[in-house]
Amino acid sequence: MVNGRSFWAVPPDDLLRELRTTREGVSTADAEEREATYAPARLKPQRDSQPFRLLLAQFRSPIILILLFASGVSFFLAERSDALIILSIILASALLSFWQEYGAAQAVAGLLALVQITSQTWRDGVLCDVPADEIVPGDVVELSAGSSLPGDARLLDAKDLFVDEATLTGETYPVEKSAATLTADAPLQKRTNSLFLGTHVVSGRARAVVVFVGKDTEFGRIAHRMRLRAPETDFERGVRRFGYLLLEVTLLLVLSIFAVNVYLQRPVLESFLFSMALAVGLTPQLLPAIISVNLSHGAKRMAQQKVVVKRLASIENFGSMNVLCSDKTGTLTEGSMGLHAALNLEGQPSEKVLFLAYLNAMFETGFPNPLDEALRRHRSFDLTAYRKLEEEPYDFVRKRLSILVATPQTHLLITKGAVESLLAVCLDAEQTDGTVVPIDQVQSRVRQQVRELSAQGFRTLGLACRDMGAIDRVSKEQEAAMTFLGLLVFADPPKPGIADTIATLKGLGVSLKMVTGDQALVAAYVGRQVGLANPRLLTGSDLRGMSDDALRTRANGVDIFAEIEPNQKDRIILALRASGNVVGYLGDGINDAPALHAADVGISVDSAVDVAKEAADLVLLEHDLGVLVQGVREGRTTFANTLKYVFMATSANFGNMFSMAGASLFLPFLPLLPKQILLTNVLTDLPEMTIATDRVDRELIDRPRRWDIPFIRRFMLTFGFVSSIFDYLTFGVLLLVLHSTTGQFRTGWFVESVLSASLIVLVIRTRRPCYTSRPSAALLITTLLTGCVTMLLPVTPIGTFLGFEPLPPIFWLALMGILFAYVVAAELAKKQFYKRVDNGG
Repeated sequence: MVNGRSFWAVPPDDLLRELRTTREGVSTADAEEREATYAPARLKPQRDSQPFRLLLAQFRSPIILILLFASGVSFFLAERSDALIILSIILASALLSFWQEYGAAQAVAGLLALVQITSQTWRDGVLCDVPADEIVPGDVVELSAGSSLPGDARLLDAKDLFVDEATLTGETYPVEKSAATLTADAPLQKRTNSLFLGTHVVSGRARAVVVFVGKDTEFGRIAHRMRLRAPETDFERGVRRFGYLLLEVTLLLVLSIFAVNVYLQRPVLESFLFSMALAVGLTPQLLPAIISVNLSHGAKRMAQQKVVVKRLASIENFGSMNVLCSDKTGTLTEGSMGLHAALNLEGQPSEKVLFLAYLNAMFETGFPNPLDEALRRHRSFDLTAYRKLEEEPYDFVRKRLSILVATPQTHLLITKGAVESLLAVCLDAEQTDGTVVPIDQVQSRVRQQVRELSAQGFRTLGLACRDMGAIDRVSKEQEAAMTFLGLLVFADPPKPGIADTIATLKGLGVSLKMVTGDQALVAAYVGRQVGLANPRLLTGSDLRGMSDDALRTRANGVDIFAEIEPNQKDRIILALRASGNVVGYLGDGINDAPALHAADVGISVDSAVDVAKEAADLVLLEHDLGVLVQGVREGRTTFANTLKYVFMATSANFGNMFSMAGASLFLPFLPLLPKQILLTNVLTDLPEMTIATDRVDRELIDRPRRWDIPFIRRFMLTFGFVSSIFDYLTFGVLLLVLHSTTGQFRTGWFVESVLSASLIVLVIRTRRPCYTSRPSAALLITTLLTGCVTMLLPVTPIGTFLGFEPLPPIFWLALMGILFAYVVAAELAKKQFYKRVDNGG
């Protein structure tokens, strides 16, 4: 509603007055004032405005909340110093996690600013590009094919405007729009003079005034009400399942230990705090922070490789990708089309064909395309005697573009487009001598020319015209009874080194599939040029007669999908996914948005139309597959480092806590106090927080990898078992050999727990022997510092306050011997574990 009325029922001039604007938009100063008013209504508030919410999120774990509650009870009923220590350790851990996540969020926000969606907007009477999230009510925007709507708007002028409203109404086909005023009771689907946020222009041109933005729009009301989330990726699903696995184990262990300790008539509060501290030790509470830091580090590294990550969780899918579908033009080829020839019906160069094609290209005002640029660049003509009257923009159904031109003699309709679509609307054809013959007599000759040129890798368009007399308006229906003039032949050579790039991708386990609307012979020629020897083709016409099951069976074996229609692209992607592939799709056009949504990883380029960039998970700052190769490597590096933390959390940490739980059942005292357990957990987490900087062995990025919960479970059982063996060995040595006191036992066990968990990081971070794979400097330094702090702590006043005692030299000698044996045993266990994995065990 605008001042109590439905804006689609308000005449344009009245609406402009109510919005305090004109057809040339608002002033920059006025726009800035309105921006301050409407900023709270934006659908995407700035990340840096919510640090407090992010801090509170660090305490959302039920285990942390229970431990805080128990510490509070302890504060009032028992040892206040112990309760304060526990609370301090929890707070320190939360602040560390918050600092990491907040830094990651800030870094990602900076990267997203590199890829902005803009709208052509009238400000101060000048047409300029304004970021879509800075558009305000009263702004007047110019729209063309590919434009995304920055808000709900009312049309002021429109020409052959078709808009895709599927995201809002579910309507499959584009809806035609016009500027006519409607009645106030028109339902959403019938508001043909209104444009809505979340939709995009398919074809045509328009000028519109923005009425609502953000939460006040139709889309905004739905999104705000439903709190829509992006679909869960494989990576997010894997993290969630891993969390459930640990939760089940933790609950079972903690409840059992608490019950047994109470049965053994130990103090209830101390037993409860011990059980909760064990739960903290078992739970990788830093996992969200580690994941955020790893992914943001990966996103920053990928940005250095000119790949901007819009959705962090897509990095894992990017690393897992084993099929990449890509268009031909600009990706495999140079993308800078050159006009090779303008030919008449006899296949000879024609000045008339070249001049009329130049007129068509110069007067065309739709979305930029390389074919028109090639025509304009090829040669210049004097057009002072010619004037544009009307335009019928290109669309993906007609596959034609028509311009009505006033010439010195008449009004001439000049049409260029796909050869077959032009032949279908032509009545006759003009021969070299100027005579006209029926189109039926030359169709076979034209098609033969096209086949011969396509087999040489050239792209062809047809050119036709029609004398319109004094008519000064044109419509699609008038693209009929035309005269075919000849062919426009374009060359787009393969990019230098593209064959090597494709070979490199293949070496990384990523197979390339070309998906193009070009003629099959052209696509096959380019395929052979870029290294696809004897490519297997499937055309759009073949696909139309194929069931989904049949396509799923065939898709894996196809190298080139040619003559593909826009609505067939997402069907190809879904078929490839259904056959077990992780599919990436690289597209930059209006008709690529559905395929980008359908793919596991949607990839676009910075020069793409708005709707393609909005649909993409990743945006390339260069239209180059070589950039993608580096991005794949970085994606796999990020995923590998994330899994390292999972392996660490499920090996030494898990083994230590499991052993401690078991020891509490037969020891007459708690093996570690709750505050000591929490300190152990914080110290062992410190080296792991630098894992994002770690180096990754080449064999971990040489092929796609996916989240594998059964593998993680086997890893946890194997290395947790090894850890527990040496934990119980430590118990035996401390109690039976060294006859330690309670304080010495706890100190020795604390030292062994922290040092073993820190050292095992260096073992399990690689599949190789640990001495042959160099860790990052940050990981090595934090591991050494953690070890030094752990060994010095018992002789400090802080150590005494925490309940530790200095250890005699013989204790240190025994502990170092156990640690050395543990590292050797872990290396042997790792060798056998991966040997079984490689053999399919």
